[in-house]
Amino acid sequence: LIFDASFNTWFYRALVLLVVACPCALVISTPVTIVSGLTRAARSGILIKGGNYLEAMAKVDAVVLDKTGTITIGKPEVVEVISLNSLPEDKILSMSASVESASEHPIGRAVVAKARVEKIQLSEVTDFQAITGKGVVGKIAGKNVLVGTRALLNDFNVNTNLSENKITALEAEAKTTMLTAVNGEVVGAVAVADEIKEGAAEAIAKIKKMGYQVAILTGDNRETAAAIAKKLQMTHVLAEVLPHEKVAEIQRLQRELGKVAMIGDGINDAPALTQADVGIAVGTGTDIAIESADITLVRGDLKSVASAIKLSRATFRKIKQNLFWAFFYNVVAIPLAVSGLLHPVIAEIAMASSSVTVVSNANLLKRLRL
Repeated sequence: LIFDASFNTWFYRALVLLVVACPCALVISTPVTIVSGLTRAARSGILIKGGNYLEAMAKVDAVVLDKTGTITIGKPEVVEVISLNSLPEDKILSMSASVESASEHPIGRAVVAKARVEKIQLSEVTDFQAITGKGVVGKIAGKNVLVGTRALLNDFNVNTNLSENKITALEAEAKTTMLTAVNGEVVGAVAVADEIKEGAAEAIAKIKKMGYQVAILTGDNRETAAAIAKKLQMTHVLAEVLPHEKVAEIQRLQRELGKVAMIGDGINDAPALTQADVGIAVGTGTDIAIESADITLVRGDLKSVASAIKLSRATFRKIKQNLFWAFFYNVVAIPLAVSGLLHPVIAEIAMASSSVTVVSNANLLKRLRL
């Protein structure tokens, strides 16, 4: 092991070349960094299904957020019942809740819950039908009752013009308003509000600050969606989107904006989560949404979206750094080995040091502040 002239022979040169040309650092630079990034994400409550999704997150151009259950808490409550003719408000609530009692929609459950709190008796409903994204219909004591959006009432040729001013005012306050019609006449409305999640505004501001375009996606009418977007300082609003139309909206955004990350929590979000370049499910959402998504936010905190973006960017910076040092080591060491200017011991130390450098640099991700 003593440095002398005897090492400078073809045998020693071949031995040194074999040592320094070992691609250990080059081979492990990417996988060890990916593993380190996935580990850091998991410790922060962000479950990522694989390194390819971590890479995709770093290349996203726009972020789309579903409203109900993602931006909002997902537990709407009735805040106002309005009579638009001579019927008393408790009667309107009774008819609305009776028809909604067979519905599984969160708004329907909120109406029923309000009726139970008010101890209002529900009536028997026949010929019930749920119209996806619009509302419900049924018969109470032989009367045709509709409870839903303007679009639902328009489908049944019910004139909503007389109630327009009052409904618009409620929607401007970010209240989702369901109209109630009996035998072709609007008799009242039920206003429902879903509270915005704590920290949602801060999370969206962070995402925008990182240079991403952020959009809200909802089946709500444009006025209500615009009111919520205004509170969150969002300019892109995709409103009145029916569940089966969400995939088409994501495809349109992909054509117009580039790679899209979609964040949702419900069953009807699952196809859109699959279509998006990166599907992100809120951990407090449905199992189907979580299964369809590439990334899951265990705590349901939207701030984790910005953390996932930051981590993905940091991970690929580390990969580039590690690849650079691995290549740099070989570019410098191989010519020295061929020329006989590198002792075998020095070559072995350098080779080991390059691998240690790559692993150590990758492990710095575990200390990244998110």
